[in-house]
Amino acid sequence: MTKRYTVQQAAKITGVSAHTLRYYERIGLLDIARASNGHRRYTENDLDWVRFILVLRGTGMALSDIAEFIRLEKGGLGTIHQRQTLLEQHREALMEHLAELHAHLGALDAKIECYREENLQPSGRVKIDRTKPVPSSN
Repeated sequence: MTKRYTVQQAAKITGVSAHTLRYYERIGLLDIARASNGHRRYTENDLDWVRFILVLRGTGMALSDIAEFIRLEKGGLGTIHQRQTLLEQHREALMEHLAELHAHLGALDAKIECYREENLQPSGRVKIDRTKPVPSSN
């Protein structure tokens, strides 16, 4: 028999709030079976989908693109090329974003190094130029 999880259990396992799980279902990212009492019952496959959605979200993929991917996935083998294309396009955008972030990180590192070289003595204390007057607070 397949193990089934309540929404609270699924939330704990995946690290996603129950509210978010319900939202993902409401917008069509998840299709969760219901018990006879109407309560959601998540399978391991459902939890795997939640984990994959989290990976895609973590890469910055929009929920609308994730919904499109899932719609294509439900379309079966005939949509493999479209799914691959969608993921490849997102990967390319992600690589561009990473390159941009890397450049920004380099700029921050350069500025930090500049401050270290100019303001720190070997003791690690801030160097104060005592030849310049202290600005008044008027």
